[in-house]
Amino acid sequence: MFSVLFPGQGSQEVGMIKNLYNNFNYIKSLFEEADELLQISLSKMILDGPKELLNQTENTQPAVFLTSYSIFKVIKNETSFDINQAKFFAGHSLGEYSALACANSITFEKTIKLLKIRGKAMQSAVPPGEGGMIAVLGTEVENINEIINKNNFECYIANDNSVGQIVVSGKMKDLDNFSSELKIANIKNIKLPVSAPFHCKLMSHATKIMNNEITNTEFKAPKNDIISNVTAKPSNDPKEIKNLLIQQIEKPVRWRESVTNMIDSSVEKFVEIGPGKVLSGLVKRIDRNVKLIQVNDIEDLKNLN
Repeated sequence: MFSVLFPGQGSQEVGMIKNLYNNFNYIKSLFEEADELLQISLSKMILDGPKELLNQTENTQPAVFLTSYSIFKVIKNETSFDINQAKFFAGHSLGEYSALACANSITFEKTIKLLKIRGKAMQSAVPPGEGGMIAVLGTEVENINEIINKNNFECYIANDNSVGQIVVSGKMKDLDNFSSELKIANIKNIKLPVSAPFHCKLMSHATKIMNNEITNTEFKAPKNDIISNVTAKPSNDPKEIKNLLIQQIEKPVRWRESVTNMIDSSVEKFVEIGPGKVLSGLVKRIDRNVKLIQVNDIEDLKNLN
């Protein structure tokens, strides 16, 4: 039994899947379609950079999706591995959109347009420099909440990624003070290179925008059950999926629970489709006994058979 995982923001890098782009004309066509749909040169950002442009949230989100979707297409076209036999599809934050598109719940065209809007809305929800995110390592959710509540910091748990890796969003001033408190408690923490406090109530402006966009977008029942970031449980009802995607903007990503629930449902292998190996690293921290396969270039395809 296996599940397919789709990465989110932070996995991108200039030049990702260049060899797939160079080897398969239908991937070039997909990149050209993305450029046309978004009226920007997304393909050039992905293949050649500059990194600063690719790392802007409104570009990163459609770029990571385009990369994951392209790899998915190559697996379907070039291997005998039946990827749609997966018990679950799951994606981290924007990766949930990749999961839905690959499970035929939403079209490629609608997904990439939604993610461009989502990225822009999340980027502009808080004025530049006012919010950010910190990764907290080697402690529990309870300890983090205790420090936040004791000091009345405007900080929120944004991602429960794995055992000992939790990401906190908040106002920059409060994050700086929170970081100081963590250091006093000998808890390691790292400021992340993002320009907005994702997955918390500071994203309320983005929720309003995405509520309208998602409500007016057609979703179908996916071919595979999709694990929701909000509930950490499977869903295949289009109405519920739309509602959860709207909530996802402000709700924490429950990735650790999502992975645990998939393993508890007899999943023994995870196939990560997209740039990087971030999700495989998180899964390994949650359970060292499961098998992990990453697919992001031609060489990786042979690992599937």
